[in-house]
Amino acid sequence: MKVLLGKDAEKFLKGLPLAKNFLIKKESELSKIKKFPAVMKIISPQAIHKTDIGGIKIVNNSQEAKEAFYNFIKLSKSKKLKLDGILVQEYVKGREFITGIKRDPTFGHVIMFGAGGIFVESLRDVTFRMCPIDDKDAESMMEDLKNQWLITGTRGQKPINTKLLKQILVKVSKLPQRHKGIEELDVNPLTANEKEAKVVDVRIVIK
Repeated sequence: MKVLLGKDAEKFLKGLPLAKNFLIKKESELSKIKKFPAVMKIISPQAIHKTDIGGIKIVNNSQEAKEAFYNFIKLSKSKKLKLDGILVQEYVKGREFITGIKRDPTFGHVIMFGAGGIFVESLRDVTFRMCPIDDKDAESMMEDLKNQWLITGTRGQKPINTKLLKQILVKVSKLPQRHKGIEELDVNPLTANEKEAKVVDVRIVIK
């Protein structure tokens, strides 16, 4: 089995809207950041759950970016991580979902969808379908969520772009047709707002 992260994993997501990003390995490359806020993430095969180790930081200016860069270097050394680099990513504002693929011993590949980001563990609000799915299946998956406020918004928030979200779910469900070796694929978060939806982070386990 092989675990793919960052750019290596994104190569499997052709046709899906990805948050813009680039990898840096030295301080001088911080000058490539042209827009703030931005998100910086530690990229290491030993740091799959980046949030748990403090490996994600939203930076609002060049000074904060520099501090985050060196903090990630220290973090990787203290935890003895093999550091592939620091990912700099556009900041996508919206509500966070999770989607992905699992290989089930009985049903084959299934697609999962639910509350993502910080809500994965606390809400445990997910639903499954056999791959591939169509628009109606994607819509029913969204309707299955117990926390409908993630879709419709709350306290004056606008509903997310459900048309785009459905398209993404359908495309994700078809990935095993092109890549039959996928054992697991986790997109978390998939961030959506009233205008757009983008893949922010992805991890793939492939045979």
